[in-house]
Amino acid sequence: MSNAERTVLVVSAHAGDFVWRAGGVIASSTQRGERAVVVCLSYGERGESASAWRAGKCLEEITAMRRSEAEAAAKELGAEVRFLDAGDYPLVPSHDLTDALVRIYREVVPDVVLTHPLVDPYNGDHPVAAQLALHARVLAQAIGYDAPGDPLGAPPVFFFEPHQPEQCDFKPNVLLDITEAYPAKERAMKCLPAQQHMWSYYSDLATRRGVQLRRNAGPNLGFPTDAKAEAFMRYYPQVTAVLN
Repeated sequence: MSNAERTVLVVSAHAGDFVWRAGGVIASSTQRGERAVVVCLSYGERGESASAWRAGKCLEEITAMRRSEAEAAAKELGAEVRFLDAGDYPLVPSHDLTDALVRIYREVVPDVVLTHPLVDPYNGDHPVAAQLALHARVLAQAIGYDAPGDPLGAPPVFFFEPHQPEQCDFKPNVLLDITEAYPAKERAMKCLPAQQHMWSYYSDLATRRGVQLRRNAGPNLGFPTDAKAEAFMRYYPQVTAVLN
């Protein structure tokens, strides 16, 4: 399969989540010529736009602002972005929302899926997004599900790192080198001034995960001393003929 045929699908609860948690893997993928499609279930207009509310903006203004920010960030990463405008705080599962995701799965036919972990005591929207992504993936595989396109295969699912991993049962078993893609992630983060407090946190996190990347890889893979990385947790078993 050529790079142009590979597709990464990212299911993000809010308009900024995909940047902080998976901006590196998205940029790495598109820089290799792959396709990346981001689905924002909500704009994060109620729960993740505190600075805009404090500035006296109304809901419609905040929604438009968050959409514009996410579009600019996706452009920096080379990704397509779609908005389902399901609302946040709370993000509520529904048949229509699940069906919309199923149709995206069938259309996009992803080779890999990224989403939130299933536990987050600080933000209930995140595990809801994960459950929606997993449920829609299973339905998209069903030959009898009434949606356009062929039944989906079984793309692997990776949970990206939450803001407070120790409280979210997040135990990373995949470390991804994003060193070359990191400048694009950094530019994308700067497209989200509504959450400016996250910039330094995720910059520092990329550095710490880069240290762990080098330590776990050993000296022979040649990662630079200033390597940047993102951490993921694989949900389904890896299928392989050779252990590596």
